[in-house]
Amino acid sequence: MPCLKQPTHFQSLILLQWPLSYLAMFWILQPLLIYLLFTSLWPLPVLYFIWFFLDWKTPEQGGRHSAWVRNWCAWTHLKNYFPITILKTKDLSPKHNYLMGVHPHGILTFGAFCNFCTEATGFSKIFPGITPHLATLSWFFKIPLVREYLMAKGVCSVSQPAIDYLLSHGTGNLVGIVVGGVGEALQSVPNTTTLILQKRKGFVRTALQHGAHLVPTFTFGETEVYEQVLFHKDSWMYKFQSCFRSIFGFYFCIFYGRGFCQGSNGLLPYSLPIITVVGEPLPLPKIEKPSREVVDKYHALYMDALCKLFDQHKTQYGCSATQKLLFM
Repeated sequence: MPCLKQPTHFQSLILLQWPLSYLAMFWILQPLLIYLLFTSLWPLPVLYFIWFFLDWKTPEQGGRHSAWVRNWCAWTHLKNYFPITILKTKDLSPKHNYLMGVHPHGILTFGAFCNFCTEATGFSKIFPGITPHLATLSWFFKIPLVREYLMAKGVCSVSQPAIDYLLSHGTGNLVGIVVGGVGEALQSVPNTTTLILQKRKGFVRTALQHGAHLVPTFTFGETEVYEQVLFHKDSWMYKFQSCFRSIFGFYFCIFYGRGFCQGSNGLLPYSLPIITVVGEPLPLPKIEKPSREVVDKYHALYMDALCKLFDQHKTQYGCSATQKLLFM
């Protein structure tokens, strides 16, 4: 492990804010809303819940970007800690819509979050005229307050209606899907480049149905910022993780990084560079009902493009010349 810089206390709070913000909203703000119902402030939660139900379909109808939230200074501190950067290899024309594959998942997807859900790395200046959306689990948008926070940053539901809406209403929309999903989180250990992609073809079918361009991306360093404890498939802990996923939709991963003190372990990620390389868009024809053969063809082309993208940049960003992408 290379020499790491020591985070300031403020940076530490910002880093912990990203994964813990959802927990805070769920375990603190949700009970608070219920509590207020039994106080003199009861009109506030009542009005919010009325709004919540009237606004129920918004997450599947383009969401609600907030330039103010995306430009919070907190995201700049998050970016500077690692640091996180984005590299453009080709321009993206605002005349088209794009479906972007995000690889790898990592533990907390710091790179994808910072680059596509905030303006910390200057996405709007690098890709003018493009509106980014990062897709995540649909049930997050059923949680009061959490949904507002997510939509403000440009996060959308990974449901088919939400993606169909974005790819069929106007142009200049970029929808990012972490193709490997929660299963790939368990593959997230340092010095590995294993992606769950071989049988994940639904995103290609969706792109064909809308004539959207496919954009491969690879984030170097995403799997390096945390260590993960892996369990054998026959162990009770692995079975618990599988059961947890079946209930909540994501894996209960046991991971660790650095602590607040030099040389200690804790929840802070290692301060190692994270670089998201955005590849050249792959144009697709618009086919309302693509056959399996057509989907297979463009899925193979996408995997080839992703491999080329990785091979072109791997030695520059910490991988060996002999390292290859492995598909599961």
